Amino acid sequence: MKKWSNIFLIVFIIFTCMIFIGCGKEKTAEVAQPPTIELNVSAALGLKEALLDIQKEYEKSHPKVKIVYNFAAAGVLASQIENGAQCDVFLSAALKQINDLKAKDLIKENSVKAIVGNKLVLAVAKGNPLQIKDFKDLTRADVHYIGFGEIKTMPAGQYGKECLENIGIWQQVEPKTVIGKNVREIVAYVESGNADVAVAFETVVVNNPKVEIAAVSPQGTHKPVIFPGALIKNTKNEVAAQAFFDYLMTDEAVKIFQKYGFSSPEK
Repeated sequence: MKKWSNIFLIVFIIFTCMIFIGCGKEKTAEVAQPPTIELNVSAALGLKEALLDIQKEYEKSHPKVKIVYNFAAAGVLASQIENGAQCDVFLSAALKQINDLKAKDLIKENSVKAIVGNKLVLAVAKGNPLQIKDFKDLTRADVHYIGFGEIKTMPAGQYGKECLENIGIWQQVEPKTVIGKNVREIVAYVESGNADVAVAFETVVVNNPKVEIAAVSPQGTHKPVIFPGALIKNTKNEVAAQAFFDYLMTDEAVKIFQKYGFSSPEK
């Protein structure tokens, strides 16, 4: 009987040791796994579809990086960053917002790069019911409502005002403007019939089956439409942020941007 008790005790000790060793290995394996990096990217709303596609491709090859987007008008995003919003990479629809943050020492030095180019266009309902063919047509008596970006926060509004001022029709057009918070909203005004036309970015119009382009802004009437990006100075994920930012300029990412109508940025 004593013999069997000793055998039982030995088996029990071996079994217990195996459990502890197994648990130790499991814990070691868990500790060895590097944590997932959450990368916060604040991006102009016009980039949304392209960036969502880019996210899928990037996260496939970088499984330990999780990209979290914050999409809004560039001016709204800049204000959020200025007020302490968590952000590693800022992708704007104009240089103004990045320069504003640079002036407040919030942008990493020498990190600003032009990502893609776009065009300023007139968006109308499919079939162009008013047969608008030129920006000067915005002054016509039968054009009553014009979807227009908020000038303080939206690059589309800023480019639009500059264009219409240089053409010499801003004062005639301004009373007709119906202001929107972002470029998709002003195009939606055209879809719903709440505006006859909207001043918007080409990429937003060509990716919307309910509207079409009536005219492209005359060359030289405004600064080139460039969507630039930069790293935020106080990012806690500088290496991962830089790697993602660099990826946006690779051939793979450029093809995705081109799929949605973006062009190479003008120099």
